Amino acid sequence: MDTNRDTPGKAPTGKTDSKAAGMNPYVGLVSSLRAAWLTGKTRTAEHRVSQLEALGRFLDDKKQPILDAMASDMRKPRLEAELSEVMLVKNEVNYALNNLSSWMKDEFVVKNLVTQLDTAFIRKEPHGVVLIIGPWNYPLHLILVPLVGAIAAGNCVIIKPSEISSSTEKLVAEVLPSYLDKDCFAVVTGGPVETTQLLENKFDYIFFTGNPQVGKIVMAAAATHLTPLTLELGGKNPCYVADESDMQNVANRLVWGRCFNAGQTCVAPDYVLCSAETQEKLLPALRHAITQFFGPDPRESPDFARIISDKQFQRIRALLGSGRVAIGGQTDEKERYIAPTVLVDVQPSEPAMQEEIFGPVLPIVTVPNVDEAIAFINSRERPLVVYVFAADSKLVHRVLERTSSGGFGANDPIMQMTLLSLPFGGIGNSGLGSYHGKFSFDTFSHHRACLLRSMGLETMNSLRYPPYSERKMGLLSSASEIKRKGTCALL
Repeated sequence: MDTNRDTPGKAPTGKTDSKAAGMNPYVGLVSSLRAAWLTGKTRTAEHRVSQLEALGRFLDDKKQPILDAMASDMRKPRLEAELSEVMLVKNEVNYALNNLSSWMKDEFVVKNLVTQLDTAFIRKEPHGVVLIIGPWNYPLHLILVPLVGAIAAGNCVIIKPSEISSSTEKLVAEVLPSYLDKDCFAVVTGGPVETTQLLENKFDYIFFTGNPQVGKIVMAAAATHLTPLTLELGGKNPCYVADESDMQNVANRLVWGRCFNAGQTCVAPDYVLCSAETQEKLLPALRHAITQFFGPDPRESPDFARIISDKQFQRIRALLGSGRVAIGGQTDEKERYIAPTVLVDVQPSEPAMQEEIFGPVLPIVTVPNVDEAIAFINSRERPLVVYVFAADSKLVHRVLERTSSGGFGANDPIMQMTLLSLPFGGIGNSGLGSYHGKFSFDTFSHHRACLLRSMGLETMNSLRYPPYSERKMGLLSSASEIKRKGTCALL
């Protein structure tokens, strides 16, 4: 995902004036949130519930302004905006409210013989003051879903929405703070300068969604303070289509996944791998799906979004020179419109195969068989998702077992991220850490190891005190050693 600036920065909400030359403008804001956190108010279940309920009211009360902001930023269709930016976030809020009491409970653990009379447990504690930096492509979803986890875990939070999705940024900055506890939550606006200044401060956790290049900058800034972080990045998600697949079903799902939000989705299928024979069958099916979804001219469809900015439009349009345009290819710079496009005869070295496309463009790279597809996938950076379309479950499992990625989807794109019971996150170049559902709560919690022992029973403790002896060693081993369980082979 791209978080590069291409709109002017604005004075951020909560920015602290400073007469001291060179003083960081966010020192006061971060300090005030830390003071609020140290009071312990965010740790109580009552405060967490009240803030989650307030976030739910924001989504209900401001649904129409949210949809209007999405339409203004990228002409996002109402259904896509309501589904991805409102409903999925509301699901996270309600899921957290339904499960918060069980998540917050101490987790008691197995003990050895030495500690049988003691109490051993894991306590989930908030990190403290956390920073959430969001991208422009799902500008509400990708800041509010992590915010749900941060609130549920009991943290104070600074939110930095993307300045590129300016209408949504304005809505978040002006309206969201009136719903939340202003002592514990703040919104900062602006571009790279403001983000850089924010990152100079010490946070207790950082959650960043964006591209790998900016992710490295965020990680370097976090390292200055040894701050733990989650990086939700992107990558080129491969999609292998097996020869025996139902091509129209494949095409329908590929076009939907590639064109949802005009392709500006980190988990969209980024390119197709298939045999030359499958490509010939797939192309007419893709053409049919595009016409069925968007009509003969997708430019006229109310269900097809636009590219977020001139910078992104020009970047994607330049990728159309890779290979040969088999379907689509039309563009309109004034509208920032790029038609649903399929590229063929694409070489692995061409620009469309060197970067995440993040637009409604789908290259097809031909490979002779599934083993060559697996080798191709493994020769590149590990992606956010690997997709495979195949009726043969053995083939699906072969791809699953022999590749590595943040997530995996068989016979449908994107849908895996709608399950709150599954973690969402990347691996390697596509990210670090995960969230969604309880995984969000765990991400924003420190799991504190606790052992409560009695002041008595000193005779037992004396076994570990000097002077040491073989007898003591034997008794300690018997009480503490973990032995491998035996195996039984049926004859």
